[in-house]
Amino acid sequence: MNDLHEHHCIPCKEMASPFTIDQAREWLLKVPEWEISPAGDAIQRVFEFKNFYQTMAFVNAVAWVAHREDHHPNLEVGYKHLKLSYSTHFIGGLSENDFICAAKVNALLATTPP
Repeated sequence: MNDLHEHHCIPCKEMASPFTIDQAREWLLKVPEWEISPAGDAIQRVFEFKNFYQTMAFVNAVAWVAHREDHHPNLEVGYKHLKLSYSTHFIGGLSENDFICAAKVNALLATTPP
């Protein structure tokens, strides 16, 4: 695992423009199992769990990361799955913050089995 999960998000007001698709693809290498959305303005990943309790526990852990980093994902929650998407809405696309949060979510799984 790289150390991206140890970084912290920067305030959106300090950003100029979203990543190009080439930049996004380069950063995607740092967050295994994530993919770029069809529109190219977000990264996303689907997580599968054994039951509702595990799903909600993970959703709460993701919410904690979002609160700590002040960078909030879109969540689609089901009984045994979660679709998580990150995009920096302030700039209309992807930024380093999206990949930092994705790395932090991946790190949660390193200690919490799905």
